[in-house]
Amino acid sequence: MPYSGFPFIKALTLCIIIAALFFADYAWRLSDWFKPERLTDLLNQAGTWAPLLYMALMACAVVISPLPSLPLNIAAGAFFGVWLGTFYSLLGALIGASAAFGLARYLGRGLIEKFVSGHISFCRRCSNKLLTKVVFLSRLMPFISFDVVSYGAGLTNMSFTAFTLATLVGMIPLTLAYNYFGATLVLNRWLSLVLGGVMVLIFFTLPRMIERYNFLGLAKHFHHDPDETSQEV
Repeated sequence: MPYSGFPFIKALTLCIIIAALFFADYAWRLSDWFKPERLTDLLNQAGTWAPLLYMALMACAVVISPLPSLPLNIAAGAFFGVWLGTFYSLLGALIGASAAFGLARYLGRGLIEKFVSGHISFCRRCSNKLLTKVVFLSRLMPFISFDVVSYGAGLTNMSFTAFTLATLVGMIPLTLAYNYFGATLVLNRWLSLVLGGVMVLIFFTLPRMIERYNFLGLAKHFHHDPDETSQEV
């Protein structure tokens, strides 16, 4: 039988990693390196490796939440052009979102499930019905943190396939707009993080409201057996 404290240790590890990333950004001002002018110079120096470097930077900006991704989109639109810039941005962001989702699932979900055992967010069938729509809608809203939602989705039992599909389709309009309009779409970073946290709370509170209070008459679509809430990868 696995050690009962193991989920706590993994969740603590996730918290330490996230705190360390915020501290690194504060101590060494990593965000200052993510300015369109500096990024464009860096891509120029990278030559033929520029697309791979750009996608790696975009993935890091998603996993390392304090790093801003908007300057990357601005630089991509200017350096690669709107269509190629959008393509590279989508691919890089999807890789980063998948990594954040996987980290939260491996390190954080075990502890969360201990506190909300039986919650319909841990029913794979139910999660995919509702949370896919929630993730998709969150990707359409520029004021909600892309990164926080990715980590939050990993704490549920939403399938990886549903998450990536909702993320990819949902982020196309904003990514295209960012690459096309650039600096005119600058947002408040901290407000975005807070609203992303609110969206994560919705992952758990909205399904519970549906299950307990038959909110909007949707409960009939979310019946599940206790066994269905067991952990799945």
